[in-house]
Amino acid sequence: MNQSLAIQQVLEKIDNAIENGSYEDAGKALALLKEIKSDLHYFHQAGIDFKIVVENLDDSIFITDKEGNVLYVNPAHRKNTDILPEEVLGRNIDDIVAQGNLFTGGSTQDVLKEKKKIFRLATVTKKNPPEIGYTIGVPIFNSEGELHQVVVSSRPILSLQSLQEDYDRFLQEAKNRDPQHVQIRESSGADNAPQDRLIGSSSSLTEISSLIQMAAPTDVTILITGESGVGKEVVADEIYRASSRSDKTFVKINCASIPSNLLESELFGYEKGAFTGANAAGKKGLFETANGGTLFLDEIGEMPLELQVKLLRAIQNKVITRVGGTRPIPLDIRFIAATNCDLKQKIAKGEFRQDLYYRLNVFPISIPPLRERPTDIDDLIEHFRIVFSQKHNRDLQFSDANRAMFRSYHWPGNVRELENVVEYLTICAYGGDHVDEKTIRGILDISQETVAPVETISLTQQMENYEKNLLESVLKNSSSLRDAGAKLGVNASTISRKIKQYGIEYHGKK
Repeated sequence: MNQSLAIQQVLEKIDNAIENGSYEDAGKALALLKEIKSDLHYFHQAGIDFKIVVENLDDSIFITDKEGNVLYVNPAHRKNTDILPEEVLGRNIDDIVAQGNLFTGGSTQDVLKEKKKIFRLATVTKKNPPEIGYTIGVPIFNSEGELHQVVVSSRPILSLQSLQEDYDRFLQEAKNRDPQHVQIRESSGADNAPQDRLIGSSSSLTEISSLIQMAAPTDVTILITGESGVGKEVVADEIYRASSRSDKTFVKINCASIPSNLLESELFGYEKGAFTGANAAGKKGLFETANGGTLFLDEIGEMPLELQVKLLRAIQNKVITRVGGTRPIPLDIRFIAATNCDLKQKIAKGEFRQDLYYRLNVFPISIPPLRERPTDIDDLIEHFRIVFSQKHNRDLQFSDANRAMFRSYHWPGNVRELENVVEYLTICAYGGDHVDEKTIRGILDISQETVAPVETISLTQQMENYEKNLLESVLKNSSSLRDAGAKLGVNASTISRKIKQYGIEYHGKK
């Protein structure tokens, strides 16, 4: 017997016995009591205290009756939301939502209305800043099929990111092929997924496209720099696709994710018996796998110093030797490297070799962060909207107000963050075709005042507002006008002029 159903049936039998008041004969009463005793014995034998179980869950549990009156919240609900039990217990869900200072949205009201399992977002407005959570509401029916209670479980939205990271790791391990820090593509062929292409119309992106077209047909070594998430790997893909080696192997290595004690053998391979635990037949390294093709060294700034010498020699002499071996192996490889680090700063600290930097930085491509190319945001939103609407069988649309909110945000995670946000909104959009503005405002932590109505602000005014906000943010974190100018790629006099133009209060060093 299903345990929760059995408990419900026992309680209903007791209720019926009380309501009826008496029985036609003692035999019926005795039979009923024996049946109840048998059911209760089942739970006693199982030894499960469901209240203890629920109170030790990490998920928030929120239970109402069929009228929407709150019956129970578990300790995790308080921990995850900062909402005290006394603020909700005994109150009706409609009153709580209407009040608006605890949470908005959620699943309870929709389950009460539709009487089916519902997935919804809820904004915990009591938190500062407000926090988005995902909720799953489940209806509980009695033996007559009538709605009895509603149980909602929820978690903060950040746990989805951890879940995705764990799931991606699981998939990589399950494939049992290449490690998660390595991707091997035999040729570009039909692997031209639209979401992997450069998207945008800004002048900086146009310049990057021109650099790619100039450098790709050659074998020049390229160093791609930029913040995390700006699209360094996408640029490397574009270089590979446009190169004369696009029909050859393309090997991508994340230098930061390979343990330093394994990196050398992964890159250069090893001979049999080279070290304890080595494959008896030896192993071909990733340099050999990429021979004749292209090798992309991502996060090159995280490579250990002792290996930087060997990498320099491999690029310079076009030859490697396996660990434990003596036979030189000639290389014919096109090298592309990428980093989000300031390599010159690492050189000054003695953490990166200057000679390797000059060997890699033959043809530099610097990708500016998304906040410095706001005209690309609309193009990227539309691109990802189409991609994920097709992927998840939705018809998501963004309003002008939605897009204005996207443009007002500084995107610290750059294009990768924007992509993840659009996919998330595609999946969670109410009704599958539009997005609640509160959801966007909450997930991006944008206040109501940040975004003015689109119809009252021209594009020029929006751009000026964006420039002013960006300038104020950079000035707060800069030691001088010269420092701010260096971060924004302009001179100090331009910063000074913009301060006067926008009436920004600045009391720092000139």
